[in-house]
Amino acid sequence: MTRDASIDATEQPPIIELKGVSRAYGEQLAVRSVDLAVVAGQFVAIVGDSGSGKTTTLKMTNRLLEPTSGEVRIGGEPTRSLLPHLLRRRIGYVFQRIGLFPHLTVAENIGITPQLLGWPPAQISDRVVELLELVSLRPEFASRYPSALSGGQRQRVGVARALAARPAIMLMDEPFGALDALTRDALGTEYRRLHDEMGLTTLMVTHDVLEAVLLADRIVVMRAGTIVADGTPRDLMNAHQDAAVRELMDMPRRQALRVAAMLDETDRG
Repeated sequence: MTRDASIDATEQPPIIELKGVSRAYGEQLAVRSVDLAVVAGQFVAIVGDSGSGKTTTLKMTNRLLEPTSGEVRIGGEPTRSLLPHLLRRRIGYVFQRIGLFPHLTVAENIGITPQLLGWPPAQISDRVVELLELVSLRPEFASRYPSALSGGQRQRVGVARALAARPAIMLMDEPFGALDALTRDALGTEYRRLHDEMGLTTLMVTHDVLEAVLLADRIVVMRAGTIVADGTPRDLMNAHQDAAVRELMDMPRRQALRVAAMLDETDRG
């Protein structure tokens, strides 16, 4: 797994940029003046407590939600100048409950965005075969319906569907959160491989700090609608001036120490 933490947002123009972005629900501000820049090739994870603004921030990136104030740019273009459905066809989106169309086969689910974009049927068919191989599903899965798949298989199909139109950007909202631990770990590792091989830019929301540490080049910590920390996993785990950020980022280390202590106690017994 290539972990290119050397990618620096100051060295190239961002492909995703949020400038002073806020989002209110009535009188309640869910996101407050967020500035975030992600350059091509980065894998950025947003972590934080429930209600910290993670998912709201992600959804404003592809206009599933509109900012109350501020500006979002994709590839240098303000998203307000782009039709939402056309913008979303350029950006892959994977979420926890993947929402495959139950009346469509796996192949039809994967091919739906290329079909909307007017790809020829033969090209769509070739892309489906290619993507099934990429997400480690056998060709015979193409003719199955979602009800015949396991949770992990449905999530793989969801990733394939998001990649179908060859987007440069992938947005992921708790993409592996509903899976069992072994499947979650395997699919996360598999996705990181795809991210590297396909040169994707990934912005992922997760509540799992360990998942963020293992998968991302960069971690953004949100609290009460603002960004309180932004850095590489190594930097944030080593030290941070904010005590709550230190405690959050130290969680994987504390868990590892508890496991090691249990194993040591078992060996002594």
